[in-house]
Amino acid sequence: MNTHARHARPATYQDVIDAPPNMVAEIANGRLHLQPRPAMRHARASFRMAGQLDGPFQGGPGAPGGWHFAIEPELHFGDDVLVPDLAGWRRERMPAYPDAAFVTLAPDWLCEILSPSTRRFDLTEKRALYGANGVAHLWLLDPEARTLEAFTLTAGAWTLTGAFQEGEDIRAAPFEAIAFPLTALWPD
Repeated sequence: MNTHARHARPATYQDVIDAPPNMVAEIANGRLHLQPRPAMRHARASFRMAGQLDGPFQGGPGAPGGWHFAIEPELHFGDDVLVPDLAGWRRERMPAYPDAAFVTLAPDWLCEILSPSTRRFDLTEKRALYGANGVAHLWLLDPEARTLEAFTLTAGAWTLTGAFQEGEDIRAAPFEAIAFPLTALWPD
């Protein structure tokens, strides 16, 4: 369940630090958002997506390489603190993988895995903040509907560049060098 803490003041990073350990705490537009940790289907889809991309884009033999990935990184965009399910940075923008609690450099690619408790927040405030902070590519994976939508930021607006459903292979920017079946992301 997504809850918004009602504050007389804008939320601060101390509110994130003080959040219960079983919750994901984020700040968007001055409001604290608390969500429970992802459910098992959500976590499995995240793990499998990371697995599909990590091998080819970490630069194994004959692979395209050129990326750093993170699961649930904490991103700081000014006063906003967001935690996407997956993020990727091109190595030319982030040559060394940071050893830090959070990152201020906007990712080149993000993936949000939609769930009933986070869907509205992911599709509205978070998507707008990702665009405002220069994230170039956003994938929205829906384990319930078994779909994936890929968006590219064009002139400050999200443009749908691919929509995939059960039985189709995913080949979408910025990872169009490979294809993998959407079914590879589900546990069954």
